[in-house]
Amino acid sequence: MTTKDRISGRSWAGQLHAHDRRVTRQRLAVLAAVESSPHATAEAVAEAARTELPQLTLQSVYVVLADLTELGMLRRIEPPHSPARYETRIGDNHHHAICTRCGRIEDVDCAVGHAPCLIPSSSSMTIAVADVLYQGICADCAVPAVAPVHPTPGQ
Repeated sequence: MTTKDRISGRSWAGQLHAHDRRVTRQRLAVLAAVESSPHATAEAVAEAARTELPQLTLQSVYVVLADLTELGMLRRIEPPHSPARYETRIGDNHHHAICTRCGRIEDVDCAVGHAPCLIPSSSSMTIAVADVLYQGICADCAVPAVAPVHPTPGQ
């Protein structure tokens, strides 16, 4: 199955045309990689995209990610102490939860349902978006490690 077959339901080609961008194998491979692995770093996107385009350079991936983010086809998130991450979930008002131990990132739907979720008590600005990042420990990391059982001497 090709990248075009995998993403035809999302109509990436139509969106690229709507933004006056050519539909290239590089753009489609990057979009497919981000779609299949939300919250991926540029390096992870490059690695995934290279399964279809082995010659794709990391620099090309960065250029495509920047362009698609500027167009609004991708969302760039910047968790603390981590490289930027990319996702195709755009156009809704969702936030992220990050595990402070393993770095896993999960989407969190907005409790209010519309932007902005939070409105400051006093501001001279008209707030359009409130970006919330929850930080904690994921369920996998919260499970205490079981110490290996070593037989006692003489048994």
